[in-house]
Amino acid sequence: MKKNRSKKISFIFIFSLLIIFVLSGCGRSDKNREKNYNGSSTTGNQNSGSNNGGSENTEDGSGDDADSKTAVTELEVRFGDKGEPFTMHLYDNATAAAIARHVGTADWRLPIYHYNDYDNWEVMQYYDIPSRYDIPSNPENIASEKAGEVYYSEPNRIVLFFGDAEVSGEYTKVGYFDYTEEFRSAVENNPVLQGWGNKIVLINSMD
Repeated sequence: MKKNRSKKISFIFIFSLLIIFVLSGCGRSDKNREKNYNGSSTTGNQNSGSNNGGSENTEDGSGDDADSKTAVTELEVRFGDKGEPFTMHLYDNATAAAIARHVGTADWRLPIYHYNDYDNWEVMQYYDIPSRYDIPSNPENIASEKAGEVYYSEPNRIVLFFGDAEVSGEYTKVGYFDYTEEFRSAVENNPVLQGWGNKIVLINSMD
């Protein structure tokens, strides 16, 4: 009887230890699961927040949209060092954007030349841009020009028509001036720079 009773007590004791062990293990597993769940939830919220932030920035006009909104659309031009300022309105293309960007880093003071061997040469002139400036172009065949129109001609040359003309050439549109008699007079009466032998054009950023 005593042996059986001892066996029963031993069995109950061992069974109790097993139950305690199993219960403690389950408790730890539940805590780990809760910890992992909370951690993944936080990470998910962080990622969600960053994604929302990106979409909000786009809607607010930041990033690339903001850059496009602040793009330069006008430049100031003077014909001669003491000439009156005129506004050159820029077209929305890569060529005009590159010119505006370069002028924004350093004002341009360029010599003026004339196409003496072209028809209508008396209403057109060009300005050579230093070769260190990289300017893309997308030329098209243009045969009729209006007074005030400005084009880019490779390599690194700005062409201005200050009178209507019929000249065929491969040009990229850059911009235009509002044509007035004052504008044409400023171009035609631009004095030759003493000691240089050329007329001068100043192109500045309006910022």
